[in-house]
Amino acid sequence: MSKISAAITAVGGYVPDYVLTNQILETMVDTNDEWITTRTGIKERRILKDQDKGTSYLAIQAAKDLLAKSNTNPEDIDMVIMATATPDMPVAATGVYVATEIGAVNAFSFDLVAACSSFLFGMSTAAKYIESGRYKKVLLLGADKMSSIIDYEDRATCIIFGDGGGAVLFEPNTEGYGVQDEYLRTDGIGRQSLKIDAGGSLMPATAETVANKQHYVFQDGKTVFKFAVSNMADVSEKIMARNDLSGDDVNWLVPHQANMRIIDATAKRMNLPQEKVMKNIHKYGNTTSATLPLCLVDYEQQLKKGDNLVFASFGGGFTWGAVYVTWAYDPK
Repeated sequence: MSKISAAITAVGGYVPDYVLTNQILETMVDTNDEWITTRTGIKERRILKDQDKGTSYLAIQAAKDLLAKSNTNPEDIDMVIMATATPDMPVAATGVYVATEIGAVNAFSFDLVAACSSFLFGMSTAAKYIESGRYKKVLLLGADKMSSIIDYEDRATCIIFGDGGGAVLFEPNTEGYGVQDEYLRTDGIGRQSLKIDAGGSLMPATAETVANKQHYVFQDGKTVFKFAVSNMADVSEKIMARNDLSGDDVNWLVPHQANMRIIDATAKRMNLPQEKVMKNIHKYGNTTSATLPLCLVDYEQQLKKGDNLVFASFGGGFTWGAVYVTWAYDPK
């Protein structure tokens, strides 16, 4: 019996219509387009302005895009994994609602939370379920309404994040395509460097926590950058080494879109030219769990069957890692 691997067979994505440009941010906080572009590479980001719509809306739209493009019957989906840092609400899993809304009535679902590495860790999880032989179609969603947890008077964070959703379908493959290897890491040393203080069991919401803006993202930018720029490059280099891959063998780096300097440093360590690096940070900013699938959506028509892809991410906690995938289909 041939070995089963988990191959990506379809992708889909969604970003809101409203564009928050650097020029608009100049009217909101003490910043400017040159400062933002030079330090992050971001020119604009998408924002879900409707207060009655949450992360589930982004995920549902991305899933519907995938289902329509691939002509997939949602009733055939066995499992839905929802990677997110901004669930609709506590306790009730967002992925469960999304699965119901898209008609995946035969799937079970759960949320996976690992900050900006949520989707990457979700890839590992989806692959294991497919490799078990018990599951045939696993839908992995990455979506975040980051605007719901950002203080737009804090120039350290409001320039970085945007809203968006992405979807990837995993199916069994016996030709050797799909997920080949992974190297995933975590370290609790980052607990205080990228966080939201209030709203969890450690500090439940009170009038005081709301008044003190403790429900918004806090980021120690210098510390996060230092860890991200070294660790994202380290894991990408390591996964290449243990799979005997050179820069010539890797067709694409699919990096988390947090900062252009981090992306460039990772590509340099991998000895990859810029034309092999997926980038859309200038359009969307950091959409957290949605960055990796949105890259696949934007570059799907350039991908060819047999291409070697290295996915890399870094997130709060700290969480980080790399996943090596061989692409399973030609442009449609």
